[in-house]
Amino acid sequence: MISPRSWGVVLGSITLAVVILSGCGTNRAPEPTGHATAHGVTVSVALLPMANGQRELKATFSPLQPGFHIYSIDLPAHGIDGLGIPTRLSVQGGLTAVGKPTTNVATRLLRPAGLPTEIPVYPDGPVTFTLPVRQTSSHRADVIVSYGACSENTCLMPVDEEVIHLSSLN
Repeated sequence: MISPRSWGVVLGSITLAVVILSGCGTNRAPEPTGHATAHGVTVSVALLPMANGQRELKATFSPLQPGFHIYSIDLPAHGIDGLGIPTRLSVQGGLTAVGKPTTNVATRLLRPAGLPTEIPVYPDGPVTFTLPVRQTSSHRADVIVSYGACSENTCLMPVDEEVIHLSSLN
């Protein structure tokens, strides 16, 4: 049987190990982030380290209303039959893209109410894009996004080349 004093020593040791292993007290700077909200969508971006010394930009597009979706990144530049704006993600300043954006979900076809056209969209709700990047300088970097959000019956004003400033580059 373990005494109450022994339990205190065991719990104290476990707590200390958790604090040490979690990196508490390290001087590591937070990863650069940024966000913007326009026309019914919040875009949150974070620059994350990768194992190979490169970095990846994660951008999450979150419609603010239920039932809204974001247009596909593969949509033609002028939409389909003039409908839709392709989602775009790029960087400038101290970052250079070293690949193409990918997403965490597959597209589906949507037929807007009363129209014969089908448009590729992502499922309703948030969509996360990943863009591999290389840091070219410690100067400020910006993320540029274009997108549109629609529901089955309503489209919100599109956003074209919104600039999101990253908080800082490490």
